[in-house]
Amino acid sequence: MPVRRISSWPKHSRPTAVDLFAGAGGFSLAARKQDIKVLAAIENNSAACDTYQANLINNQFDAPVLFRKSIEDLSPVDFIAAARISSGTVDILMGGPPCQGFSTHRIKDSGVGDPRNALLLQYFMYLQALRPRCFIVENVPGMLWPRHEDYIKNFYEHARMAGYDVLEPVVLNAKSYGVPQNRKRVFIVGFLGSIPAGLQWPPFPTHYSPSSSEVLKQRLPGWRTAAEVFALSLPDGDPNNIHMNHKPEMVELFRSTPLNGGSRHQSGRVLPCHRNYDGHRDVYGRINPDLPGPTMTTACVNPSKGRFLHPTEHHGITVRHAARFQTFPDDYVFHGGLMASGVQVGNAVPILLGETVLSTLVQALP
Repeated sequence: MPVRRISSWPKHSRPTAVDLFAGAGGFSLAARKQDIKVLAAIENNSAACDTYQANLINNQFDAPVLFRKSIEDLSPVDFIAAARISSGTVDILMGGPPCQGFSTHRIKDSGVGDPRNALLLQYFMYLQALRPRCFIVENVPGMLWPRHEDYIKNFYEHARMAGYDVLEPVVLNAKSYGVPQNRKRVFIVGFLGSIPAGLQWPPFPTHYSPSSSEVLKQRLPGWRTAAEVFALSLPDGDPNNIHMNHKPEMVELFRSTPLNGGSRHQSGRVLPCHRNYDGHRDVYGRINPDLPGPTMTTACVNPSKGRFLHPTEHHGITVRHAARFQTFPDDYVFHGGLMASGVQVGNAVPILLGETVLSTLVQALP
């Protein structure tokens, strides 16, 4: 297949993007904040679509076209026609395919051959049809485990066949870029034709541990911590100011858990599944406000699934707290109820991290 060189692309007044597996719109919001025009997005989760529609389309100028279906059920040709996008005019194809097949919570060989992983290959059907100047894929670090080696090889082979030069995967921690959360994710970027000479990849970290010996230039003095998430009061009437309604015995357990970082071990709670297994130490633990927060997962509002207990109050964090950990603004409202909103927040790309990644790519494009 002939390769179209980047230098042949026309200059755009604004960079453009298409968001696949858009979820609640984390990548799209990050793009908008970087003045990147999102032309269209695809998402098949109904609640996530409602969130995307309400925040990024309704009453918005120059809003993207949202397709409420799986990319498996929408051919690239039909997508391009319906979105009125011409092949070869998109700057960035972005998206994080569902990552549960690669999750670190899966044991032994579970996740190998997971049908959700095949969605990543669907990405290339759109890549070949859209011919964007570059693409970016985000996923969990588990995708780099040896058990998925063949899958990664196939990914790179498909990219090369489509005419893209692809960099090695990099693991970025969101806390290094101003996000108050210890969150590691894999990013893979590729460029049509060849990698631009001026690309700085991975992006330079902007935040460091206060005890770090890093000598690179830093714009801010240290990690943002969880304290910022809880410092501001929750907005009045915020539909996302909700947390799980715990049983009285659980509330008493939380009362006995030391404030600001206490664990279930200190509360004396021992479940049958914990007696012969020392893992999952963070479940029912309180968030420590002096450190970057824990990774916001799809179960981030449930203290039984991780260190998601409020630092000083006797309940799990609210959806709004979780959204703040992901650096969503407080006026960004999630739809679908408590659990569905938690899933959307946990699946999202943190806004500040998304902005850093996208701005790095845009700056490198001629």
